[in-house]
Amino acid sequence: MATIRVGDFDSLDSALRKFKRELSREGVMREIRKREHYEKPGVRKRKKAAGRRGKRR
Repeated sequence: MATIRVGDFDSLDSALRKFKRELSREGVMREIRKREHYEKPGVRKRKKAAGRRGKRR
């Protein structure tokens, strides 16, 4: 879990910015978006294959 230390004179905006930066560094938001909707393994494979085909072109 992402934790930050907030000083006595830090504003709420700066603390939020630090927290968001820490979340993105740990990849938490990416993981949340990935797990937001379940994809069947077959669908995941199809998407991966389509991406590979697109890169080859």
